[in-house]
Amino acid sequence: MLHAAQGMSDGDWTIIAVLVGILAIATLIGAVVLALKVWKTKKMLGDLGAGGKVAFYGALIYTVFPVDLLPDPVYLDDMGVLTAALIYLTKLYHKRRAEQPGIRQG
Repeated sequence: MLHAAQGMSDGDWTIIAVLVGILAIATLIGAVVLALKVWKTKKMLGDLGAGGKVAFYGALIYTVFPVDLLPDPVYLDDMGVLTAALIYLTKLYHKRRAEQPGIRQG
């Protein structure tokens, strides 16, 4: 049987498909974990301010929006956006905690 890439057997394509499936599942789990962390950080902050709202809602909308830089089910770009939002929100949280010692620690 001829394939687009000569020398590739059906078994090779099966292995590639399984690896792609594992990557898709792993990145989906990573994106969900990051989204939950972003959500928990937002809850700790309470009032986000304009920058925090843009980071929070922008990251979540980008994650669920079907048009991405990389086609889903590869969630690497979604994980990057969520990570950036989490870093920003965490820095915002630490800044507020330093300014107001009465903020609840999580």
